[in-house]
Amino acid sequence: MNITSQKIDNLNAVVTIKVTPEDYQVKVEEVLKDYRKKAKVDGFRPGMVPMGLVKKLYYKPILAEEINKIISENLMNYIRDEKMKILGEPLPHQDDSKTIDFEKDSEFEFSFDIGLYEEFTLNISEKDKIKYYNIKVEDDVIKEYTDNVTKRYGDFTVVEAAGTDELIKGNLFQVDSEGKAIEEGIKAENISISLDMMKDDSVKALFKGVKAGQSVDFDLRKAYPSNAELSSLLRIDKDLADTVQGEFRIDIAEILEFKKHELNQELFDKLYGENQVKSEAEFREKLVGELKTNYERESNYKFALDAKEYLIGKAKPALPVDFLKRWIVEANEKMTAEQIEAEFADYEKEFQWQLIKDQLIRENDIKVSEEELLEYAVTLARNQFYQYGLYNVPEEHIVQYAKEQLTKKEEARRIYEQKFEDNIYKLMKEKVKLVMEETTAENFKKLFEK
Repeated sequence: MNITSQKIDNLNAVVTIKVTPEDYQVKVEEVLKDYRKKAKVDGFRPGMVPMGLVKKLYYKPILAEEINKIISENLMNYIRDEKMKILGEPLPHQDDSKTIDFEKDSEFEFSFDIGLYEEFTLNISEKDKIKYYNIKVEDDVIKEYTDNVTKRYGDFTVVEAAGTDELIKGNLFQVDSEGKAIEEGIKAENISISLDMMKDDSVKALFKGVKAGQSVDFDLRKAYPSNAELSSLLRIDKDLADTVQGEFRIDIAEILEFKKHELNQELFDKLYGENQVKSEAEFREKLVGELKTNYERESNYKFALDAKEYLIGKAKPALPVDFLKRWIVEANEKMTAEQIEAEFADYEKEFQWQLIKDQLIRENDIKVSEEELLEYAVTLARNQFYQYGLYNVPEEHIVQYAKEQLTKKEEARRIYEQKFEDNIYKLMKEKVKLVMEETTAENFKKLFEK
C-alpha cells in the first residue's frame, strides 16, 4: 500500500491511497471461504458450493467492503501518524474523475480532500481586558420579586360584590334583542370570566356592584375581541368563535377576588421549609441572596459570551472555508449549499471557538473530575428547581436527581461539555484583567438587545 499527501495550501491537502492485491487478497479469500461454509444455494448442500460459484456471487461486494475497511483504517492511521491537524472529516477528492471497477481492476487508487488548520497563539494575560458586570440589587427589584412570590401563592376568595378586577363565575348564554334566551344559541355552563381581562371599559362598568344571584347582559365580542379568548371561554372551536356576535347573559353564581398571600410565617414555611425563615427581615435577606446568585450567574453568562468573542477576535484561526462548507452539506442531508452559505458566519465562529477551546484545554491541562461533574450537575438541578419556585426541596433529593441525570448518556455528555466550558471561563477570569462595571438589572438586560 502506498499513501502520499499533497499540500494544496496551508489549509487544504489531498491524501492519495493506492491499494494492490497484496493489501486485500488474503482477507478477501478468508471471507469467501467463510461465505462458502454458510452459503445456501439451490442444488448444493451447505459448505459444498463450488468456490467458483461463490466468487461469482459474492466476490465483488466482498472486495468493495474489504477495500473500504482498509482505506478507512489506513487513512485515519496516516492522519494520526503524520500529526495532520484536520477539521471535519476527509471527503472524496472533489476533482477525482477516476472510476472504480471492482470487477475488472486489481489495483485501486483513492484520493481524499483534507481540511487543515494552522497553529495559532493566545498568550492570555492581564494585558487582555474583558468587562465583567456587577449587577446591583435594587429595592424596586426586591419589591417586584416579593410581589411575584405573594401572587404565586395567592388564592381566590368569595366576595359580596364585583368591582373592577374580580372573577365572575356562572352560566353564560346568548340572548336576542328583547333579552330572551335564544333556544339554539351558544351556551356555556360553569364558566369563569375575568373582569381584569376585559378589553372594553363600558362593558366592564356593567358588572360594577353586581352580586351573586344577579344577571348581566353584555356584548361578549366587545368584552373579548380575540377569537382565541372566546374559543377558550365558550369551549368552542376557533372557527365557530369567529361567528360570535350580539348580546350574552351571565347568571352569576359566585364572585371571586384574587388576594395575594400575606407576607407571613405560613408563606415563609411554604417557600423555604418550616422555620427556616422567621421574619420579614430574614425573608428580605434570603431574597437578596437569591438575587445576587441569579445576577452572578447572568454576569458569568455575559462574560462567557464576551470572552468567546474576544478570543475569536484575538486568535482569528484561519479555516479551510470551502472545504468546511462542503463537509457541512455532506454531513447534513437536509441542508443545502445555499443555506450553509447564508449561515456560515455562525458555523465559522463555532469552528474557531472549538479550536481555541482545544488549545486552552491542552495548554492549561483543563480537566473535569467526577466530583466536579456531580457538583456541577447538583447546581444545575438546584437552579432548575428554583425556576419552578421550589426552594425547599431536600438536598438529598436534589443530589439524587442530579445523579439520575448523569446516568443518561446524552444528558451526561451535555453536562460534561458545559462543565468543561465553565472551567475554561473560570480560567479566563483568573488570567485576564476584569474591567468591573456596576449596572442595574434593567440596563444589563439591554446589553442583550444590541
